[in-house]
Amino acid sequence: MKKLKTIENDLTYLRQISKNIDLSKDNYKEYIKDLEKYCSNHQLFAISGIQLGIPKRIIYIKTEEEKPNTKNQNNEKIIMINPIKKEELGLTNYWGGCASCPNNICLVDRPYQITISYLDENKKQQEKTYKGFKATIISHELDHLDGILHIDIAKQTKQLTKEERKKLREKFPYKIINKTSKYNHPKRKGEWIW
Repeated sequence: MKKLKTIENDLTYLRQISKNIDLSKDNYKEYIKDLEKYCSNHQLFAISGIQLGIPKRIIYIKTEEEKPNTKNQNNEKIIMINPIKKEELGLTNYWGGCASCPNNICLVDRPYQITISYLDENKKQQEKTYKGFKATIISHELDHLDGILHIDIAKQTKQLTKEERKKLREKFPYKIINKTSKYNHPKRKGEWIW
């Protein structure tokens, strides 16, 4: 199994901008297997290629986890190859974690809604809009592809144990601030990175 890249050991690597997958040259099916295996074995909502040493624009997302702190272990999936953000609206915040930043939990603003264009695992073009917590997850993973970590855009950062994180999230759950305003990413200042 591929080894997870972390900020303690691989910060420079994680800060690189991932390259588009070349479907005629890159073994994207192997990438999907690696991402799925790691995500499933470690109870993650999602993972991006760069986190497993694959500096390519690919994201694996579990679809059953519609809300934070659910215990459903089904593993439906969304594979996003070469994703491009089309629109981000609204504003939410959440005390989010990251497998690559294992000891940090960060209060991060994210869009309520995200529209994204991507190729699925069958190489079919998709354009979909996601809302709520799923948009939060996708926004987080897209940042990874652009070399941005949640610690870079956090309003607050804490180092807590798993149990302490759970209590913090119970006290301050996922919050929708608004659903329709234009979302302004704190790092990009309105420009996409591809």
